[in-house]
Amino acid sequence: LHRLLTTAALGEETLASASSSSDSDTDANGLQSNAGSASGASGTGSGSLKKKKRLSQAEEDVIRLIGQHLNGLGLNQTVDLLMQESGCRLEHPSATKFRNHVMEGEWDKAENDLNELKALMHSPNAIVVRAPDSLLVLKASSGTSVVVIFLRMKFLLLQQKYLEYLEDGKVLEALQVLRGELTPLKYNTDRIHVLSGYLMCSHPEDLKAKAEWEGKGAGSRCRLLDKLQTYLPPSVMLPPRRLQTLLRQAVEMQRDRCLYHNTKLDSSLDSVSLLLDHVCSRDFTCIICTCVCRKQFPCYTQQILTEHCNEVWFCKFSNDGTKLATGSKDTTVIIWQVEPDSHQLKLVRTLEGHAYGVSYLAWSPDDVYLIACGPDDCSELWLWNVQTGELRTKMSQSHEDSLTSVAWNPDGKRFVTGGQRGQFYQCDLEGNLLESWEGVRVQCLWCMSDGRTVLASDTHQRIRGYSFEDLTDRNIVQEDHPIMSFTVSKNGRLALLNVATQGVHLWDLQDRVLVRKYQGVTQGFYTIHSCFGGHNEDFIASGSEDHKVYIWHKRSELPIMELTGHTRTVNCVSWNPCIPSLMASASDDGTVRIWGPAPFLDAQELDGLNGTDMLSNHRTNRKCNNPES
Repeated sequence: LHRLLTTAALGEETLASASSSSDSDTDANGLQSNAGSASGASGTGSGSLKKKKRLSQAEEDVIRLIGQHLNGLGLNQTVDLLMQESGCRLEHPSATKFRNHVMEGEWDKAENDLNELKALMHSPNAIVVRAPDSLLVLKASSGTSVVVIFLRMKFLLLQQKYLEYLEDGKVLEALQVLRGELTPLKYNTDRIHVLSGYLMCSHPEDLKAKAEWEGKGAGSRCRLLDKLQTYLPPSVMLPPRRLQTLLRQAVEMQRDRCLYHNTKLDSSLDSVSLLLDHVCSRDFTCIICTCVCRKQFPCYTQQILTEHCNEVWFCKFSNDGTKLATGSKDTTVIIWQVEPDSHQLKLVRTLEGHAYGVSYLAWSPDDVYLIACGPDDCSELWLWNVQTGELRTKMSQSHEDSLTSVAWNPDGKRFVTGGQRGQFYQCDLEGNLLESWEGVRVQCLWCMSDGRTVLASDTHQRIRGYSFEDLTDRNIVQEDHPIMSFTVSKNGRLALLNVATQGVHLWDLQDRVLVRKYQGVTQGFYTIHSCFGGHNEDFIASGSEDHKVYIWHKRSELPIMELTGHTRTVNCVSWNPCIPSLMASASDDGTVRIWGPAPFLDAQELDGLNGTDMLSNHRTNRKCNNPES
């Protein structure tokens, strides 16, 4: 293949010296086979002929893919040389004619070509893949399916013909196509009714707008060909831009397999190098880690918030990522503003008066309100207007209650709250009790996106789904040890549990199965809150009783990072939902650490530092693990 491409690059001179002879055969689809073909190019001067290597099917496919790509770049002579020397053929001759006639707008000839191509669809190898605008997977091994495919292709062809006649002002010709050619097909009659309405368009621009069509020309015809190609066997005509599709799939697969990738991948191939595999980190040494983390990963303590004067039990970024709320044993909630450019946090206001301290916080869906709950002895909850700093509601049903957890309904007008003494309430913004569920000892709560189902972990080491509408419940998760806390992914599919003495567990809520147990974290009977985070929620972060923050890729049981700096138990970790490189952790040491990308280090700094020195000189301690090594 390398020799072929090198030869192709020589241009016209090589083309003139290439052999024009070929002993190739033609298969059932009219494609040449290179079996038994010989090169006519001269050897080292002896005049002897050198036999060509017999190409495998995979090699032929690669040559055709390269030829299609070069053809798209306009390198037609190079393609001719490549096909001539390899003994391959880019596509069936009937397909070539069909392509040319469609691009030239010769619709009668294109229709005749389509009739020729119909016979090729009966080939046993003619498997037709799903079209972009069709929900039906059609296989040409079925005679009925071939008819459907043919009608679909003919309909698309005549539709383009009809629209071009209308744009040219040839209304009578367009009407003839509609009545005499499209309607007799008895295919997609709803679409025919829509097409008939375009006869009333008085101006080409009106037609283009109503039909959502760019108009007569190479652009719309290329798009038509892209659709038509999808229905043809690849042995006859390759799917459009097939090489680019394969390369894009390869890049996306590498990104998905990368344990450290934390940025959105541009769909354009121009944004990546095809010469090397995608690597965020291989050995994940400190130097590589710093280069990677500087761009995308929250591995560096960029700020330490020390305004609380006691243990910090909870932290949570707002849904829009612009604010952070922190709750402490010191009875206060502090609201912080995230600066849009520097991602530094600035104190906005302090909400006071929580007599028992603040152990849990929940932002309303619109981030206008914040609910604060206390520890087990607290029978009250506070609903604050974050924008004004005013207390809207202070709710307490009974002094015997224990309201330690809360979750907002997606409508933002209701919330559920409960605790381990058997309280489980649904309330409105005024604190009025709407519904209650007796005898449920709640540890943690979550409202699902359907607006009806509430998930609650209880003292029976399980998570159950509750419906306040019809008062039904069902078991979803059953653990062998107490569930201290849990959170749910944005799509509602996965639940992340902190389980006493066990650590962090990932459950599939739909299939109700345990997916993964994450290793490394120290979890006793403290309530530790973990989180999903990063781009596409590919990562998981959790605090630990060994004073560290652990980060895992969702697919890997071993931590890819251990962030150190706190001096006591890390109670809660919150990953910014809109800034994948920003994370906060709250600890019993009275601080909140803000983790961001490592700062830029030039080559001279890197050369003079080993891993330990680099970390100590930059106010961060992190251990980077590579589960793949």
